[in-house]
Amino acid sequence: MNDQHPSLRDSLRQLPRGAWILFFGTFLNKFGTFVLPFLVIYMTSLGYSLAQAGLAMAGYGVGTLFAALIGGYMADRLGRRKTIVVSMVSGAVAMLCLSQARGLPAIVALASLAGFTCELYRPASSALLTDLVPPHLRVTAFAAFRMAFNAGWAFGPATAGFLAKHSFKWLFIGDAATSLLFGLVAWFALPVGLRGTKAGNALGKTVRVIRDNPRFRRLLVAMFLMLLAFMQLFSTLGLVVTDAGFSPLTYGQLISLNGVLVVLFELPITTVTRRFTRRRMIALGYFLIGVGFASNLLPRTIPLLALTIIVATFGEMIAFPLVSASVADFAPPHQRGLYMGTFGLTGAIGFICSPSLGLVLYGVSPMALWVACGLLGIIASGIILTGEKKAPPLRRNDEEELSGVGREAGVGVNHGAGEDEAIGQDNPIG
Repeated sequence: MNDQHPSLRDSLRQLPRGAWILFFGTFLNKFGTFVLPFLVIYMTSLGYSLAQAGLAMAGYGVGTLFAALIGGYMADRLGRRKTIVVSMVSGAVAMLCLSQARGLPAIVALASLAGFTCELYRPASSALLTDLVPPHLRVTAFAAFRMAFNAGWAFGPATAGFLAKHSFKWLFIGDAATSLLFGLVAWFALPVGLRGTKAGNALGKTVRVIRDNPRFRRLLVAMFLMLLAFMQLFSTLGLVVTDAGFSPLTYGQLISLNGVLVVLFELPITTVTRRFTRRRMIALGYFLIGVGFASNLLPRTIPLLALTIIVATFGEMIAFPLVSASVADFAPPHQRGLYMGTFGLTGAIGFICSPSLGLVLYGVSPMALWVACGLLGIIASGIILTGEKKAPPLRRNDEEELSGVGREAGVGVNHGAGEDEAIGQDNPIG
């Protein structure tokens, strides 16, 4: 075996038991994410306009924004496992309440609550994974985490499409049930993880993190622009499918294709991408995402719709594990929840803006929307490529804290050749 480039099997074998439990719980939860991909279609089936459906999606996005802000703080103060359990139980209740809403104000309010409660767990999960996994395994660990996430997507939307043909209420029931299952797994099987020691205002600390770390700030800006394009997968792409004369089931199958590709190919792809400069690989992934959505300018047939998913998904598989590992490497141990929450906060802002802007622009000119998506991919790639060529060395106190994390999690911290050195010391994206 080449010590500098360990095989995928060897990397996976070194992951601790707690990481695999987290992967399993994430799969359960994401398999049951039935409502979100079909929220626009559900709203239009109730007689609401595209703009009104966009309000509900934006409401969910507002909830995810506060979930990222508060969830990261809770992960550091309350603890990783407790935050996950609170999120899953409250998210199940919110989904069942949303299923009973009919008036637009109630739907938007409950969609916001569902976004907050259902997504509250995400900073805690990422922080817990970072607690458990040493730095040289983080690219592989986050790729495996995304594999579990997308394995749920591979089967969930197709199942949801089948359920929606019979009754939309089953989407809400299934979503709530799988959230509760993840909550049980988290409470009885997940390790506790670390907890921060510094108190303070969550918003103020988030602002300071962004202000004081220009490399992290640049990463967030590029990700936000890329998400404006990528999140069309969950909003306007469904309208593209139905406007072309295909059923919601077809849209569910296309979403599942995204998950299937990630499950089959993302982990093997990381064995290649970790050998190259991170920022170049991230830029390549963002460019492919833009190209994928720009391909909607072509005639809409099922093979060409599948091509859109394939190209964008390969961009996602190249970039996303590297981005997540980079954020983990930025964060000092006592602020991992905060950094992951700030990362999620940027994603939530993208989620708020993307569906609303996309639906409005799609209503005016579909061509303009897909051209804009292509340009966003190019701009995001350019921002990543303008980074510094060297990252500052790891501070001694952070290195000592990382060693302590490895001991508490029951894993060793490899200070020799690992994934970061295999990408030319380009850690995280400098």
